[in-house]
Amino acid sequence: MWQADAQSQVVVDLDAIRGNVRTLRSNTTAQVMAVVKGDGYGHGMVPAARAALSGGATWLGVCTLDEAFGLRDAGLGAPVLAWLWLPGQPVARAIAADVDLSVASLSQLTAVTAGAREAGRPARIHLKIDTGLSRSGAAAPEWPQLVEAAGKAQADGYAEVIGVWSHFACADAPGHETVDRQLAAFTDALDTAQRLGIEPQVRHLANSAATLTRPDTHFDLVRTGIAVYGLSPLDDPAVRATLRPAMTARARVLLTKRLPAGQGISYGHTYVTQRDSTVALVPLGYADGVPRHASSTGPMLLNGSRYTVAGRVCMDQFVVDVGDAEVSEGDEVILFGPGDRGEPTADDWADAVGTINYEIVTRFGSTRVPRVYRGDAA
Repeated sequence: MWQADAQSQVVVDLDAIRGNVRTLRSNTTAQVMAVVKGDGYGHGMVPAARAALSGGATWLGVCTLDEAFGLRDAGLGAPVLAWLWLPGQPVARAIAADVDLSVASLSQLTAVTAGAREAGRPARIHLKIDTGLSRSGAAAPEWPQLVEAAGKAQADGYAEVIGVWSHFACADAPGHETVDRQLAAFTDALDTAQRLGIEPQVRHLANSAATLTRPDTHFDLVRTGIAVYGLSPLDDPAVRATLRPAMTARARVLLTKRLPAGQGISYGHTYVTQRDSTVALVPLGYADGVPRHASSTGPMLLNGSRYTVAGRVCMDQFVVDVGDAEVSEGDEVILFGPGDRGEPTADDWADAVGTINYEIVTRFGSTRVPRVYRGDAA
């Protein structure tokens, strides 16, 4: 259903999110963390979190402390892990709010200890080991020192080591040699932690791709992100079929006009009509989430037929050449959705612009495009 005054909308099916989490739970004996960072991958952090929890997730994952505070302010009491923060940020507030913190360095552990003193309670921490992604996490030579320091902080009452974790680099490429190598490195890190007296409550390594393909990596908790929203990290139609995309992006035609053959369209005239044509103006642009790289490639469904963007995507709008087809102001244009009506999917858009489905949905977080929620979970 359209809002009366809306010229564009993102429709989020919360029942799809809930159903996807149930599917993921059925594939593992581990607990499921729903990752809701990036405003729930563009779907809305708090509604997505609630739907995921109703589907059986028992943990929530975010990057920033502000995201964690947003969940707590919304009254969500499930365990929340925040993994991208700096010393100097409100660590004490996070500890007081019962937010779990990733710790990947001695400087972060020092900040956590100071925050625990200020909060008057121990911090819940997850020690992160870099097993080969070469991003966040303690390097292997630094790991024993970090574990020993965390053990001391725990003995002194400033920390409670809840988890030990790491992250895959290539789990979306099943059979890639790094997956087994990272699994072995993680197991070694767990053995070191145990030898130094650390027994975490949860060990977690698997992301969405590993949750779907590598049960031997699940341990006690899996961290599922993109799959929660019905999109697969794997180029596998069988896997895609088990998930339901939750987001539909759509707009209304704002203007139509007839143009002669040979007329250039949009900036730079990179598209020129080949014959007399009707064109439709769609009020969505790169300020709203449409990639500029979708110029002359981005697909859509209009009045039951597929078209592509004609010429360059602008900040606020793009043009569609529909030839001699009938189109009127107010007609619905579906950029992507679950595909039920023959509309493109986020995967189709990712293929068209040379990116991943994660980026397509996450882009549509603009305040100019209202979100509408549907389903019983709403």
